[in-house]
Amino acid sequence: MTLEERLIRLIETDGPIPLSAYMQIALHDPQDGYYAVRPGLGRDFTTAPETSQIFGELIGLWIVHEWRALGEPSPFNLVEIGPGRALLLHDALKMAALAGGQAFLDALQLTLIEPSPALRLVQTERLQRFAPQFVSQLSSVPAGPMLLVANEYLDCLPVRQFHRDGERWRECVVGLSAESRLVMGLAADEPRPPMGTALTGNVVEVQSGLDLIIADLATRVAPFRALFVDYGPADRAPADTLRAYREGRQVSPLEAPGLCDLTADVDFGRFARLAASANLDVSGPTPQGMFLLGLGAQARLNQLIKANEDEAEAIYTAAQRLIDPKEMGERFKAICLSSPGLPKPAGF
Repeated sequence: MTLEERLIRLIETDGPIPLSAYMQIALHDPQDGYYAVRPGLGRDFTTAPETSQIFGELIGLWIVHEWRALGEPSPFNLVEIGPGRALLLHDALKMAALAGGQAFLDALQLTLIEPSPALRLVQTERLQRFAPQFVSQLSSVPAGPMLLVANEYLDCLPVRQFHRDGERWRECVVGLSAESRLVMGLAADEPRPPMGTALTGNVVEVQSGLDLIIADLATRVAPFRALFVDYGPADRAPADTLRAYREGRQVSPLEAPGLCDLTADVDFGRFARLAASANLDVSGPTPQGMFLLGLGAQARLNQLIKANEDEAEAIYTAAQRLIDPKEMGERFKAICLSSPGLPKPAGF
């Protein structure tokens, strides 16, 4: 039985399900979920570390800088949420080892938050030098000083979508058509969008997972920094941004659940407000291009071109895609959440 058939049976039995529940099942079902068994990095979507090595290398420099800002604790947890094929950490730790030296490597304890067995195998092979440990959620990361990075993770958090209906709000659900096909509709009840949502339009999307991340970070006692890079608006709630990709094509979010990547814009404004209300220090959101330039992207680009003159055009084009406001430089944002009292993080 396919995942679509299982979803149809579930809805036939229990009625329509919230859009967020559909997204959770389609992405993370242990048997047929997209990320559980067939993640399509490089095929359905391409992330910044796959675009240019400069991205990961600059994150590596950022990690060493912030380790020093924490007082060079030894040991400390370096954590990545959703490492994918581990290209970011591969490039980052290669640069961090050079910048931080043996003291950094001796202090490092690498923890990856990755529920997918298939991806854990890839990550273990690529990062075997650093003996990564695996957990399935942020709350399971060992206590102690922590530096966390998450690139294009927040956009995969399930979204609740609310539509204004006159003076009321109604939540989007997934039900069945007369032909027993998956369709979107609106729930009969009238739940209000969660607190902290900027109700600026007729449709808003809310990721409840943002609340859980803040709650987990706020309970940590040891000093930490958490860097998130993703796409979305800095000053307004996303509207109808849920979309699906399959083999490089944008398709209907209800097409072939489990075979498509589902993604939605991140509400950085709400994320920042939640963090501030939990007494965390907030830096950003800052456009990715400005963040990377602040970490030395231009200098690193010049070094790479000088050392690889035959590939200069390709190196330049890839780096420009990360930085150019017309490409990823403006649409993508960086935000850093820290325990109180630390100096301002690099790049902000």
